[in-house]
Amino acid sequence: MINIKTGKIKNSDISVPGSKSYTHRAMIAAALSEGQCTIYNALDSEDTRLTLSALKQMGVKTDESADRIIVHGTGGVLEPYKAPIDLRGSGTSMRLLTGVAALGKGTYTLTGIERMQERPISDLLNGLQQIGVQAKAVKSNDCPPVEVDGGQVRGGVLSLNCGKSSQFLSSLLLIAPYTMRGIDVTITEGPVSKPYIDMTVDTMSRFGVDVERKGYSSYKVSGGQRYSADSYTVEPDCSQAGYFWAAAALTGVTIKVLGTKKSSCQGDARFAQVLEAMGCNVFHEDDGIAVTGGELSGVEVNMSDMPDVVPTLAVVAAFARGSTVIKNVAHLKDKESDRLNAVASELNKIGIEATATDDGLIITGGIPRGAEIETYNDHRIAMSFAVAGLVTNEINIKDEKCVEKSFPDFWDVFGGLYQT
Repeated sequence: MINIKTGKIKNSDISVPGSKSYTHRAMIAAALSEGQCTIYNALDSEDTRLTLSALKQMGVKTDESADRIIVHGTGGVLEPYKAPIDLRGSGTSMRLLTGVAALGKGTYTLTGIERMQERPISDLLNGLQQIGVQAKAVKSNDCPPVEVDGGQVRGGVLSLNCGKSSQFLSSLLLIAPYTMRGIDVTITEGPVSKPYIDMTVDTMSRFGVDVERKGYSSYKVSGGQRYSADSYTVEPDCSQAGYFWAAAALTGVTIKVLGTKKSSCQGDARFAQVLEAMGCNVFHEDDGIAVTGGELSGVEVNMSDMPDVVPTLAVVAAFARGSTVIKNVAHLKDKESDRLNAVASELNKIGIEATATDDGLIITGGIPRGAEIETYNDHRIAMSFAVAGLVTNEINIKDEKCVEKSFPDFWDVFGGLYQT
């Protein structure tokens, strides 16, 4: 457990790690590419290490140093691996690599921790089956572990339900260039978390693959394309930036997150605009987005395009005048924790009226009090509630090491906010 100390917070310029979402996607595109790729500013965290380890188990060779990862592309030819590949609690790894396994040889088994085995994946398996891949949930419960038979993938026309996760589409798009016919996919429900699809398409474009699309309703990728070898720099993670913009909102100081930009495909870059609507001042500068705290008021906001910062917004809302209504994030119930009920429970614990609805949260601002925060092995719960501790005494975060999933140096960077 870690006790968050209240204290004088200084105006700060903060650096956060590379985007977790972009790092996963760049690793996969590089692994399937036709040559040697160098990835700079890749996030080194538990989740991204799980993706990289799985790719190595599938025969991908890498050279790793402190500032770069060199990935030797396989041209889409992956090696068999008979033992189960353990992806622990990384939902992104599970969903994206379930598609990648279809390009391999033999049968792959992908598994994870108990919570992973409760997270639905049947819509992705159904999509793979439609393009000729034998893929199934081992326990016939629509959740991992999954078995995927690798081989030459036919491709073709399919329909896909993305009401639970946009990663189902991203998984299919990433392997589409290596299918015989390409894919032509129509979305039947959703997609939720649209910016994550934009990140996938952006990554594919950066590696030389064209994606035709009609908004968010249909996508087409021609078969026979190949990812080209290239150098790729991962941009800063706007989900992680959100904790520091929230810190500015609660303390009244100015905090700039270096390298962030309004034009990013990352939906969480728009979290600064939500804080602006609540009463903060936001500055889009050449070297990053800065937020200055102000008098906060509740808002009603559709967070479907930035679900990862919902816990962060919920903590800010606890200090705002009036009520905040967060909508269109029902899929957060299937994350590392049931994030809606987890956030509501911990807000209640610190004396804030909060209710989880069918698709979001309703939070009435007040005067939070100290409490021990249960993190549910969820990195975003830990980091979000740490921000509350900057202005509320005796906020104690249990299982603080869970942040290693996405931001191993969080506590060091967070500690740098204090005046000495």
